[in-house]
Amino acid sequence: MKKIAYIEIDTHAEIAQSFMDIMEGSQSFSVNYYFSKKIKDQIVDHGEAIFLSDSSMILDQLKTNNYDLIIIGTVHRYFNVFQTITKKYNTSIIVHNINFMNTSKVDLIKSIFKSDIIFRLKLWWKESLFYASKPYQNAKNLLVLDEDLSSGKLKFLPIFYTKIFDKSENKILTIVIPGGVSQKRRNYKKVISIIKNLEELSRNSTLKNKLIEFVFLGRAMNEELKEIIDLERSLEYININYFSERVSQADFENWMQKADILWCPIQQETDFFSQKEIYGKTKMTGNLGDAIKFGKWAVFPENYSSKLDFIIPERENIIEQFNELKNTQFDFQKNYNKKLVQEKLEKVLSSLISI
Repeated sequence: MKKIAYIEIDTHAEIAQSFMDIMEGSQSFSVNYYFSKKIKDQIVDHGEAIFLSDSSMILDQLKTNNYDLIIIGTVHRYFNVFQTITKKYNTSIIVHNINFMNTSKVDLIKSIFKSDIIFRLKLWWKESLFYASKPYQNAKNLLVLDEDLSSGKLKFLPIFYTKIFDKSENKILTIVIPGGVSQKRRNYKKVISIIKNLEELSRNSTLKNKLIEFVFLGRAMNEELKEIIDLERSLEYININYFSERVSQADFENWMQKADILWCPIQQETDFFSQKEIYGKTKMTGNLGDAIKFGKWAVFPENYSSKLDFIIPERENIIEQFNELKNTQFDFQKNYNKKLVQEKLEKVLSSLISI
């Protein structure tokens, strides 16, 4: 049995969770997980070998085991530590922002003074920010979680499978918008505008029952929170749900299971560390994994590029589109059942070890 170390001491707990879930029951690999306390506190484990770690501990921890493969879930800081790991071991890195991975030292210097100055100065002073590209260059393999982004050195790592659960029939159409409520990442102004228009149409309709519910399934803050609160006060015929605190894993899963459709109004462009990233081209959206895990149709902006059949381009009459999709079935188990995805993942892991 081959031995793998999976490291996540920075950001993406949800991806670490997905990797743990799909590897559960594997007969070919044993995995030790090294998580920071922040990550570990967000993880639901099933008896896996989890070790508390951080940037000061991880190098010593890796010395004590002879791993066939090390996977780093996120390299967005601790560049000096990860550079050492990638030089010493057979390491693969999951890439979340392709343009950031290739950022030059000059652009990194410029980026310090564009935003989060104190934090970025800390990364420069203590964590070798100017060598951010080095771990990616040293890694034996670079991994992406969206097959459309795989090319050249970027290899597809299949970790998302469709869970089996009992779906209750909703009395009203339930549209879930998963993700942090931020205009920077998703076009919430458009969402709110569509809800307002739908409310106005409902006021002028003979049907006065509430027939649709929108769930903002992520923490809303600042201006977005104020807009949603004002929106809620103006509605009579439409239900909305929102969260002003971090959404618990239990609440997230309950609403995702309940959803009829996922609405994913992501912005085409965003930035990471002041570098422009384009969803579907240089950056994956987590909504892709959400749709697979919970077996839901997902409606994306028309300009989002995807070859996946369950990713649907948004139409002008989006409410009509939601109703059509609710009554249309898609067999996620055919291509995304756990056994099939685990087999595909194990083939990829074997190839990463044999290189």
